[in-house]
Amino acid sequence: QVQLVESGGGLVQAGGSLRLSCAASGIWFSIGSMGWYRQAPGKQRELVARITDGGSTNYADSVKGRFTISRDNAKNTVNLQMNSLKPEDTAVYYCNVDGYSYYGSRQSNWGQGTQVTVSS
Repeated sequence: QVQLVESGGGLVQAGGSLRLSCAASGIWFSIGSMGWYRQAPGKQRELVARITDGGSTNYADSVKGRFTISRDNAKNTVNLQMNSLKPEDTAVYYCNVDGYSYYGSRQSNWGQGTQVTVSS
């Protein structure tokens, strides 16, 4: 059974910080890249940040320099440190994890989402 448990969302004033965490558990042979996406009301889900199993990262231009993604491979967790938050960062944030079977087939898994609200 695959499970992604997210935590850390909430309400913060502009300029503040939040840290999101996602703990992954499941019957995978290995875990590949992990990431965070977000979806604001009336908008499509978009990539916020992603990190490979080797530690390479990529960020949306809108969050570069403000957000930092990290992972703990021993614990199968991925974190998103969000600093200098802006009202436009308000969205539901989703964790995403690529799990691989022994035979190499990839399964993309999503968390339930956590709300981040930034007030002006």
